[in-house]
Amino acid sequence: MIRILLAAGCCALISLAACTYYAVPVAGTVVTTPANYDRSFAAAAGAMRDEGLALTVEDPANGIVVGRLGGGTVTTRVQRQSDGSVQVRFDSSDTHDQTLLQRISRSYDRRMGR
Repeated sequence: MIRILLAAGCCALISLAACTYYAVPVAGTVVTTPANYDRSFAAAAGAMRDEGLALTVEDPANGIVVGRLGGGTVTTRVQRQSDGSVQVRFDSSDTHDQTLLQRISRSYDRRMGR
């Protein structure tokens, strides 16, 4: 009787060891990828156009976009970081619209899917 129980237990353990477990993603999981330089540059230039700026410089090799609106100038710098991320910075001079940079930034975020 003990041999039968012992044999049945061994068979059960062996069959469990052969099972494969597949992880199922949790609902609501979002997979993100690092920002792509070209995509970030295009989104920055597009965001400036969205807000009505006339682009005077678009230099992807150096990561610079310059636009003018109503006597003001907005300069955008797109830079690759050492960790592989991309930094985008919007700066303005001589602009009378205090919310312009915020609107450009929101437009940039929309274009990047944020």
